[in-house]
Amino acid sequence: MTVLARSEGSGVQIAVTGEIDVENAGVVEKQLCAAIDNQAVSVLIDLADLEYVGSAGVHLLFSLAARLDALQIEFSVHVPPTAPARRVLELSGFAAVATLAPAPAGR
Repeated sequence: MTVLARSEGSGVQIAVTGEIDVENAGVVEKQLCAAIDNQAVSVLIDLADLEYVGSAGVHLLFSLAARLDALQIEFSVHVPPTAPARRVLELSGFAAVATLAPAPAGR
């Protein structure tokens, strides 16, 4: 699992690759939270190269969505229609708390 973050103006783009499961969800959550400061206006998480997301990963994303909502930070997730994580997020109802975009802005 790899988490790569970069600031772009007032936004943050974060790419997560590999897997998010019960074994590493805590580490992923810490890395995501460290990458997002309270000055951010928007956060885009790119899951295009995420190979697996388990229930702990889904819980992590719902928790992050709630945190960003409380901070009034726009949240979107890039997850292509063919990505393994897409179906899991659709079935979980994640689209109700964050935008599921087929491609990040500028691609």
